[in-house]
Amino acid sequence: MVAPKNRTLRPPIQRSWLRLRLGKAYYAARRYALWCSPRYRWARERRRDSLPYLQASHETPLLRQLRGEDMELQRNTVVNFRLAVEKLDGVLLRPGETLSYWRLIGKPSARRGYLPGMVLFLGRIGSDVGGGLCQLSNLIFWMTLHTDLTVAERYRHSHDVFPDAHRTQPFGTGATCAYPHRDLMIRNDTRETYQLRLRVGEKNLEGEWLATAPPVHRFEIQERDARMDQASWGGYVRHNAIWRRVFDREGNFLEDQPLFTNDAIMMYSPLLPEVEE
Repeated sequence: MVAPKNRTLRPPIQRSWLRLRLGKAYYAARRYALWCSPRYRWARERRRDSLPYLQASHETPLLRQLRGEDMELQRNTVVNFRLAVEKLDGVLLRPGETLSYWRLIGKPSARRGYLPGMVLFLGRIGSDVGGGLCQLSNLIFWMTLHTDLTVAERYRHSHDVFPDAHRTQPFGTGATCAYPHRDLMIRNDTRETYQLRLRVGEKNLEGEWLATAPPVHRFEIQERDARMDQASWGGYVRHNAIWRRVFDREGNFLEDQPLFTNDAIMMYSPLLPEVEE
């Protein structure tokens, strides 16, 4: 379903430290209550051997050359990936079950071995323990869009931090995460059991969705209505709509599905020239 366009998107309001802490505690309590709710059947079983049929796969580089980026934070993030992947790799998603990203991973704390990684908060790049795990949720979300699974909960990024140089996916097809309330939840409404496989390779973060039967559909993700608008407060807002084209096994087109729209505050000028390498 396509979300309504956010025509009043404005820079984030600077809240006091106390209000931020109280707000986080409130939403965390609601999330813990949700995880205890009998309305959901949570995915929790893991399996060592892989299911036979590939549904979708993707990989993203572990280290990126970004302007002003602290490479040490990126190396720390690789450590965080390994810890999170240990909790997610091999998990089975049976019919009627829901996978919760944070319920399976748990709190990414220093006591559990997590290191400071890059985070984005209120449009600013910083560091925090367990930072960088949005790259893992982005990977899972992107793969899920290429399956018959249902995304039950996902949060988009509110800021567009980096220009499109070397971007391989449409803007706005990620899934931001913050423990525990900004979660990624995926539900299996099919008749087949799915399995999530993840691996931290030498150069890439790698993922696969597998299942007990061959894929019924093939999917193509498209960006439409892409534009950059100057807001009334002087900054720039980026907008697009993400659609999914559905094909059957033989490659016959079936339908166009509107998925969601994105509106994000741009943290760079859209008039900057591209840098030649």
